[in-house]
Amino acid sequence: MKVTLLACTQNADSLCAAAGNSCYSESSSADIIGNIDSEKVLSRIVGMGHHSVIEHAVFTFSVEGVSRALTHQLVRHRVASFSQQSQRYVSMDSASYITPHTVEADPEASKVFDETMDTIWEAYGKLEEMGIPPEDARYLLPNGCTTNITITMNARELLHFFSLRCCNRAQWEIREMADRMLEICREQSPVIFREAGPPCIRGPCPEGKKSCGKPRR
Repeated sequence: MKVTLLACTQNADSLCAAAGNSCYSESSSADIIGNIDSEKVLSRIVGMGHHSVIEHAVFTFSVEGVSRALTHQLVRHRVASFSQQSQRYVSMDSASYITPHTVEADPEASKVFDETMDTIWEAYGKLEEMGIPPEDARYLLPNGCTTNITITMNARELLHFFSLRCCNRAQWEIREMADRMLEICREQSPVIFREAGPPCIRGPCPEGKKSCGKPRR
């Protein structure tokens, strides 16, 4: 897996702080932005739950080498934009797939998994040789098939995304991706993302009886 920040709103902490402060001032955000304590103002506004101001900050990521099992979960996040590698137009002519850690840890399971994948790709190749277009041959391909995707979210949606997907109960692959995205976001906007992550780092776990019992720190 490779996670790369392609673009983001520059000086996002200052911009969002100015936007938030302008709601309570006669001055515009353009007048405020260079004369404001971003950390103090934004911490107060976000701490009060007024997250609309951080929608002004937008982040775009390139994610490579993840499974379609991951991207099927990812697109459930509605307030975001996605551009995914197409299996209609890109031939998956070589076996490329993600192996779960539980399978890797078991030699017998790993053997079954790899042999099955080899069989799938062999059949896929035969269909293409018979003239079947990739958009139809792809019906054979598994959830584990690798893909690349471009993701754009505003900071408010990212906070929601991190709250769900950085949790220990999230599926391992999307949790790994979310953790890497969060690390990048904290470097870019330390105030906005200071307390980002699973709910247990801010208070009690909302999962109830399904809680893992191991808060992340």
